[in-house]
Amino acid sequence: MTRVLFLPIFFVLMMFILEQPAKAADGCDFSISNINFGSVTLLSGAAVDSSATLDIVCRNTLTIGLSMRVCPNIGAGSGGLNGSARQMIGPSGQALGFQLYQDAGRTIPWGSVDQPTIGAPPPIDFLSLPLTTTTVHVPIYARILANQQTAGGGAYLASFAGAQTRFSYASYVLFPQSCAAMTQNPTQVNFDVQANVNRTCDVTAQGVNFGNHGLITSNVDAAGQLSVTCTLTLPYSISLNGGLSNTLPTQRKMTKGAEAIVYGLYKNNARNQPWGSAAGETVSGTGSGAQQNIPVYGRVAPQNTPSTGTYTDTVVVTVTY
Repeated sequence: MTRVLFLPIFFVLMMFILEQPAKAADGCDFSISNINFGSVTLLSGAAVDSSATLDIVCRNTLTIGLSMRVCPNIGAGSGGLNGSARQMIGPSGQALGFQLYQDAGRTIPWGSVDQPTIGAPPPIDFLSLPLTTTTVHVPIYARILANQQTAGGGAYLASFAGAQTRFSYASYVLFPQSCAAMTQNPTQVNFDVQANVNRTCDVTAQGVNFGNHGLITSNVDAAGQLSVTCTLTLPYSISLNGGLSNTLPTQRKMTKGAEAIVYGLYKNNARNQPWGSAAGETVSGTGSGAQQNIPVYGRVAPQNTPSTGTYTDTVVVTVTY
């Protein structure tokens, strides 16, 4: 008889516990630090990373512990979307693509149930102890996406406010709601994402090689190349110094010991526009964000031929922007 009476009582007690609604904490507050990529150079095409922290503070004035779930929905931001990528907006309305992620490897986007093309929000579960304020710190990983060399220089910004952020939270006993279904305690969290794209240039050079020759009784022509990559719309000019002899553009010297071969570098194929560093001798252009190849024309004019051997010179390329 003891077993027969005990089992129904135990079953009824368990049903009573399972059917109790989850009690709510006094409330939760949220804050997200601004994401500032700082000054970035994009000419290499590499991605640029930064991060922020989501702070969750929940107060429990009850005498029982509470299991909590927070669903932090983060939308597109004020810059909107390009496909599944968020955008910061910069000078003249130019866009710079970036993304927010849940993981340090930056493979899982941090999104919103309201805009599923961005990704899903990560449910954040933790225990709120009795009569305690619980603080949880959650990292948010950010990345300016790769291959954006054509972004113009200047300040870029995306703001997150109002409907762009909707954080919901609720306590539970056994099974939490999915973030797609949770609408309790909607809270909005404001933060900004910003970057400043540097206005800059990179340059590489392919030397001028006049090859092998005997007597220098006629013009010997050859060409090299400068490859210049400058930020979109950035004006620049390129000057060449006088080489190790520090001479005029058409009187530079390749040397072997005390012997020399005189040569010149020019801006045009006709070789009548010397390329140097004085006014009127430089080459100007405007950056496109892509590599621009600029030929350098060389000429060795007829002259007395020195002894055989290898003659060299070093010319410094200066890009002013």
